[in-house]
Formats: sequence, C-alpha cells, structure tokens
Amino acid sequence: MIFDIMTLFPEMVENYFQYSILKRAAESGIISVNTINPRDYTENKHNKVDDIPYGGGAGMVLMAQPYVDAYESIRKLANSITVMLTPQGVPLNDKLVNDLTGYDQMILLCGHYEGYDERIREIINPLEISVGDFVLTGGELPALCLIDAVSRKIDGTLGCLESADEDSFSNGLLEYPHYTRPREYRGLKVPEVLLNGNHKEINEFRLQKSLERTKERRPDLYDKYLKRNGK
Repeated sequence: MIFDIMTLFPEMVENYFQYSILKRAAESGIISVNTINPRDYTENKHNKVDDIPYGGGAGMVLMAQPYVDAYESIRKLANSITVMLTPQGVPLNDKLVNDLTGYDQMILLCGHYEGYDERIREIINPLEISVGDFVLTGGELPALCLIDAVSRKIDGTLGCLESADEDSFSNGLLEYPHYTRPREYRGLKVPEVLLNGNHKEINEFRLQKSLERTKERRPDLYDKYLKRNGK
C-alpha cells in the first residue's frame, strides 16, 4: 500500500519508519511512504499556511489554497482513499482498519492549530477519522497510529499474519495473557495448561481468559460479543 501523508512536519513522520517492523515493511516494498508539505504549495509571499479565523476567535486556521493545491499534486491510483485526521471523525476501530486494507493508496491529511478551513473538506471530501475523544496538537500522531494499524494487517508486514488475527479486537474480545521463559519468576508460575502441548485445551484456556479480561476491562465489548454469539 502507498501512504501519501500531507504534513507540515515531514521529518516527524519519516523518522517513524526508520525503526522496527515498519522499517522492514518499507524496505521490502510492502508499504511505500511519501510526505507532502503544504507549505511548499502556498502562494502566500511569507510562506504562510494559516491565518486568523473570520468571525474572530482564538488560534489560527489552516488555509484552503496550500492544502488543496498540495492534495491535487498527488498522483492518485484508481483504488485510493483520502483520510482527514480530526476529532470530528468516525472512531478508529479494528473493523475500519480491516476495511482500509482493501485500498492500494491512502492519502492522509494532518491538521494543526484550530483546524482546517471548511472549504478543504468541501473540495477534497475525505473520510474523517478520529483516534479518540481528545485533542492533540497535530494530526501526525493519529496518522501514524492509523498507518501502523493498517500496515500490520497487510500480508508480509508481520512475520506471521496470524499474529494480527489473534490481537485484541480481532474477534471482538481483548487478547488473552501471554507468557514466556522462565517458567517461574518471583513465585509466579506459567499456567500448566500452556505447558502440556494439548492445543485444544490451550485454545479453550485462552478463550476463557479473553472473556474474563474483556468482561473486567471492557464490559461494553463483552456484552456485544455475547449478543453476537447468541449467549
């Protein structure tokens, strides 16, 4: 998948892909990441991309011209989607992440200051996505969260695609607890069922622990799971 990221701070985004799993995914061509700086497209003689809001109010508003021109400079594939990161968007969840993996290209708009001139929305008509009911200073962190979540669902990013299939939310539940060596640490032992090699019992144990953890920590998800499975 190609990720084209419109950001005023390209280094902030580019640095993220210099490490770990996403670095390997980019180097192997599984994903491609490009940054586009709207400041390079501004017609303002002072190289500004923001201005005071009409009607008054605190803060500055991102101007339509540099953002629209930067967006229109991007070569778009037939199977492409444009995403605006904003607290006003639909909540990001596992289902939406899965849906987004069906695209070949994702163009992401990262906002700043008091937000976008409304005409940016009207002209570009993006899918608006929120990563939570809170406000950040910019859209780069939400964009990276989205890219990370989508990338790990693409075959080849993880060493084993099944790893993503067993993550929290993939089946509507929080993930079960994990253990590794040593078998005992500070008096805490690995559950015996994980050591006996009986995969049926191991799967049953893990499902039960997922149910318990979800009921305790996310009762809303637990209730949805029970209704969906007729329990």
